[in-house]
Amino acid sequence: MRTTARALPPAAALALTLSVAVSACANGDPLTPGPKKGQITVGSANFPENVLLADIYASALSAKGAKVGTRFNVGSREVLYQQVQSGSITVLPEYNGALLAYLDARSRATTTSEIDAALRAELPSALEILDSSPAEDKNALVVTAATAAKERLAAISDLTPYAPSMTVGGPPEFKTRYQGPPGLKEKYGLEFRDFASLDTAGPITVRALADGSVQVATLFTTDPNIVSHGFKILTDPEQVFSAQNVTPLAYRESMTPVAVQTLNAVSAKLDTAALAGMMALVRNEKKDIDVVADQWLKSVGLR
Repeated sequence: MRTTARALPPAAALALTLSVAVSACANGDPLTPGPKKGQITVGSANFPENVLLADIYASALSAKGAKVGTRFNVGSREVLYQQVQSGSITVLPEYNGALLAYLDARSRATTTSEIDAALRAELPSALEILDSSPAEDKNALVVTAATAAKERLAAISDLTPYAPSMTVGGPPEFKTRYQGPPGLKEKYGLEFRDFASLDTAGPITVRALADGSVQVATLFTTDPNIVSHGFKILTDPEQVFSAQNVTPLAYRESMTPVAVQTLNAVSAKLDTAALAGMMALVRNEKKDIDVVADQWLKSVGLR
């Protein structure tokens, strides 16, 4: 990563905590301090692909002379969105369909253009989305090859007779999102026996699916583990999992014309194959995220 934080000694950590508490009393919530003047702060969720995308944004902006700060691995969308609203994070790589589902659970927009139009109508005036990239990383329901062969599973609808005896696994927030069990019940009538709270499409989820702790899991379609473990993605004809184009979410006040142009240029070059290839380098070949990000930017003439 480009930035690292060293642990503070206990006494210093206590002093810092007390200082933050005093600041909170005087100036409001210290977790949402607002934008830093003249700086673009790039944030990310707490999973590798989003960190990679954030690193690409940060590196591309730095190459154009922007003063850039980073806040990677912050947490889930529920946490991150509030940070962007406050301006403490000023640009975030988002997935347009998932962001719309968070903002408007009733929306049934499915295509990129429908989703982007709905987002622009839904976002508060302080926020904006920039150009969506062709790169798309959708949530998907995944089973092992053995389960798919045994039960003849190809589509999500094929799970109907088996779901009552199955456990589905995913991150905690997946349980209540429309693009999760609620939508799967509405569109397919699926009711799973149980839900297992795991990580966000990470090693815990992969291991749970591989060892049979869960029979169905949600992974991202660009995850190289799907190929390396021989997992089967179930098709989604009812489009519970809508378009998920990588799209910058920005705090409008902090976006200069150069910053907007730079991030739109990244979106124009980024496609699903490139994203999947970079993730294979990160996960399978253990390449450093910042190295992979810079190599891709150089390969497309953006650094």
